[in-house]
Amino acid sequence: MVSDSGKTKYYVLMEELKKEIVSGERKPGDQLPSENQLSAAFHVSRHTVRKALSILEQEGFIKAEHGRGTFVSKRDGSKIGSGNIAVITTYLSDYIFPRLIQGIDRVLTEKGYSIILKNTGNSRFRESKCLEEILNKDVEGLIIEPSKSEILCRHKGIYDKLDFYQIPYVFIQGYYVQMKEKPHIRLDDCLGGSLVTRHLIQLGHKHIVGIFKADDSQGRDRHKGYVSALQAAGFSYDPDMVIWFHTEDRASKPSQILKIMLEEGQPIDGIVCYNDQIAFEVMNTLEKYQLQVPDDISVTGYDNSVLAENGRVKLTTIAHPQEQLGAMAAELLLEKLNGIPDEESKVERILKPVLVVRDSCKDRRPSKIETISKSDKV
Repeated sequence: MVSDSGKTKYYVLMEELKKEIVSGERKPGDQLPSENQLSAAFHVSRHTVRKALSILEQEGFIKAEHGRGTFVSKRDGSKIGSGNIAVITTYLSDYIFPRLIQGIDRVLTEKGYSIILKNTGNSRFRESKCLEEILNKDVEGLIIEPSKSEILCRHKGIYDKLDFYQIPYVFIQGYYVQMKEKPHIRLDDCLGGSLVTRHLIQLGHKHIVGIFKADDSQGRDRHKGYVSALQAAGFSYDPDMVIWFHTEDRASKPSQILKIMLEEGQPIDGIVCYNDQIAFEVMNTLEKYQLQVPDDISVTGYDNSVLAENGRVKLTTIAHPQEQLGAMAAELLLEKLNGIPDEESKVERILKPVLVVRDSCKDRRPSKIETISKSDKV
């Protein structure tokens, strides 16, 4: 049997009961109504009620006691005072993450906390497994970078369980749309995407390719900035000038699509890249076609990584305040651990990006001498 929402009736009932438990409306130790009472209250069969209760029991929200009834589970108090904070990132070795973790560690260590560090490889499955492991450990709080944050979260039930156990968590570098109200720290990626695109436009570029990641919110917002800068300059947005890639094809698709564009003779004088890694791969591709950066094509990155500073061509990019972002996330989590309510503590904190200008962009504006020469010929 399916409800009007398209969900099965037992699932709708399960969600409603879980919402009441997580919100505190039904408190730990409270007895749930009997199957007959729930059946009558929600106008469903007892079989539907049993299926809903079975899921809640499997997930640990309720406990059935033979001969007594079904009760809301009591929270595990051992997590309080453990001094452990879990930090889950998508990667550990990538260029921005070590400094991000340094910022988190510096703030938390000063307050006597220890870090349990995990990474997901930007896999939704691995993220859910990491969260389940954390729920079985003595963890007081969590800082997490969501995996593929632009895609709807299908394991929200695990986050509901964190709420149930009163384990506060802070999202960094993105959030899931269903949990936008949860505390999060991020860089203003829309502004960042606009800054690099405006820089190219101001230097006289007219054919600007954008390369963006489709499955995280950073890619979405950097693309928004790219579009807004083009439109503000009076340029038409051309979707054929945008290359989208996903986590799984990040090492191959940007370069392959760029090769096709070059071989088809697509006019390109500038490229806005999702990050410095993509920019580095783009420059390698251009070199194979004997195109020079910035003489033939200008390239911008994002993150101001070691790659940007030490490549053959020093990269114009966006400074990513990795350590500051990590420190701010830790400070926000400490506020939640200290019981400061959301209405007194801004749950969304946004850092402003800064453009770092180096050598990878050429000024393509006509010089005054060229302009005068052309007017003389006329």
